[in-house]
This record gives sequence, structure tokens and C-alpha cells, in this order.
Amino acid sequence: MASESNDLHGMVPDSNDTVLLLIDVINHLDFPGNEELLPIAEEIGKRIAKLKEAAHKAGIPVVYVNDNFGRWTSDFHNVIEYVINENKPGKPLAQLLQPGPDDYFVLKPKHSAFYCTPLDILLNHLDAETIILAGFAGNICVLFTANDAYMRNLKLIVPSDCIGSNTVEENNICLEQMHKLLKADIRPSDEIIKEINQMPKNEKTEAQRAQKPKKVMKK
Repeated sequence: MASESNDLHGMVPDSNDTVLLLIDVINHLDFPGNEELLPIAEEIGKRIAKLKEAAHKAGIPVVYVNDNFGRWTSDFHNVIEYVINENKPGKPLAQLLQPGPDDYFVLKPKHSAFYCTPLDILLNHLDAETIILAGFAGNICVLFTANDAYMRNLKLIVPSDCIGSNTVEENNICLEQMHKLLKADIRPSDEIIKEINQMPKNEKTEAQRAQKPKKVMKK
């Protein structure tokens, strides 16, 4: 059996200090307690779409990190088809935020995106120092991912209008926690996009990436 390797064999050509993680944006939204979230999910999705567009223009890699909704034999494209073709409540959101050919994707087994070893490998290869988080649910998967990112010494940006939870109260509480405890920048997306639009593309050579020390988790 071949041993696991952190060498991505040229499959990830991008390099940027900043990476955008879209968490569970391909989402059926078919669960108890979704009454407050459903009416606002598409509006959140539209803001995420603008954020993603700005990221693409700035050369910031976009990574979809998604639940498989218990469909363990599925790949990400099957998950998209499941949400759209079976007319789940999250269909409009999934149609709005379908990945493009230059986007990356990882399926996660649990709440935090960092339960996926491939994501750690990918972010290390991309040489990420800052991650922007957007998606659902703010008080579960986004919050857990933010916590794990903080433990990896990554700077956090969580645009306050680009995450959604079951209730507005839960969303506000998790934003406050991320801001106070994890030092996250939670300004609204229009302010973040303005800064992204002013960023120069920051692509590094293989030699520059090789010289950078590996990230160490906080204890």
C-alpha cells in the first residue's frame, strides 16, 4: 500500500497568503428548526457569491468544505446533484453557489473543516496565513472551523453577513465568541471585499514556499 504523502504532485498550482473557505454552502437545509434560516439563506448566499467573485479576481483560492449528509459513497458532485435534483429547501442556495472549475472541494465527516486531513495538506501547500470563513451553520461548523484555525495560528476573517445559523440570536452569539476569543475580523462583507479589491496578487514560487517554516498548533 502506498504511504500517505503531503506532496500534491502539482495538482494545486495556487499559492496565496489568504484562502476563502465556503463551509456547507451546498446544503439541503432540510432539518428541524430551520424556520428562521430558510427565509434569509439565499440573501446570505448572494453576499457569499460576491465575496467569492472578489476572491477569484484577487487570485485568492476558494475551497468548498462540505458535509456529505450521510451519503458516504458520494463525491462532492453527487452531493450537489442530491440537493438540486431532489428539490431540497437548499436548492436555490446550491444553484447560486455551485463551484467553478478553478475551485477546490473537500468532503468532511464532522462539523469542523479541519476534521479533514486533506484540508490541512491543502492549506499548507497554498501557504495560507489568513482564512476567510463563510457558510452554514455559523454556530456549529463555522465556529468549530474557526476554533481549529485559531489553534493552527491562522488569522481569521468571518464576514458577519456571510454566515447563517438557525436563529439570529445564535448567530450573533457565535460571532461575538469568534471576535472576542479567536480574534476574528467580523466586519461585514462589503468592507472585506473593498480590502480584497485593493490586494495585489500574492503568488509565491515553489522556492519561497519551501523556505517558510511549517505552522505549529497552539497548546
